[in-house]
Amino acid sequence: MTAPAQPRVRHRRKVTKRRALIAGSAAFAISGAAVVTTTMLSSAGAATAWPTATGSKSVSSTIKVSGTYDGKLTKFVGSGALGGSGQDEGQDPIFELADGAVLKNVIIGTPAADGVHCKGSCTLQNVWWLDVGEDAASFKGKSASSVYKVVGGGAKNAADKVLQFNGAGTLTVSGFRVENSGKLVRSCGNCKTQYKRTVVLSDIDVVAPLKAVVGVNANYGDTATLSKIRIQGDTKKKTKTCVRFQGNNTGKEPTELGTGADGKTCKFSSSDITYK
Repeated sequence: MTAPAQPRVRHRRKVTKRRALIAGSAAFAISGAAVVTTTMLSSAGAATAWPTATGSKSVSSTIKVSGTYDGKLTKFVGSGALGGSGQDEGQDPIFELADGAVLKNVIIGTPAADGVHCKGSCTLQNVWWLDVGEDAASFKGKSASSVYKVVGGGAKNAADKVLQFNGAGTLTVSGFRVENSGKLVRSCGNCKTQYKRTVVLSDIDVVAPLKAVVGVNANYGDTATLSKIRIQGDTKKKTKTCVRFQGNNTGKEPTELGTGADGKTCKFSSSDITYK
């Protein structure tokens, strides 16, 4: 865990079951990084309740992490230069993770600025966003071998995207809960540098409204694989599952090409999506 960086001037919930879960999962490792599942799991695996913070910490400059940072369910709230909670592009994050870093047991409150940035492969484990600012987390590694893992946790109240996939590589999200948001995952539709991106979503609880579970760029070879997606409060099935876009690198708004499984870009069957 690294100490908070110095401020930069900018213009512009005690139960034995939980302890057992944490202790029992600490032995797991994925790609060399310790992975712990969410503290509150249903029989299906995804989170069914939001954690209570053990304390609160105001953050005025980005906390840079290499190795593992365990927040022990402290709530981190942006202040000063990180005091924004809008959709302005270019905001700094509350946490910035170096390649291979692990961020776990963290609650991000509001203001949330731009949440979490991963500069390379990373693991976000039991991380919760109470009110997403610009994005909850952005993944920015430049290598096709980069692997980003979101294990447990949840986010709500995102006006647009929750997880923004700007870089190259593979993003896997499991045991996650999303409520009242725009898109759970979006592959960047108009970044100056574009990549082929792989998205794998499994064991996801969606509480409507949600515009789309995932959006990917078909023309750049993106793929999205979905399984065990449970959508609640959407009897009319308005939530789009997987949306295919024609992305670009010119900054223009990407064109929507279609939605639903096609066996190539959007990979899933009807049994992988359930509505409650």
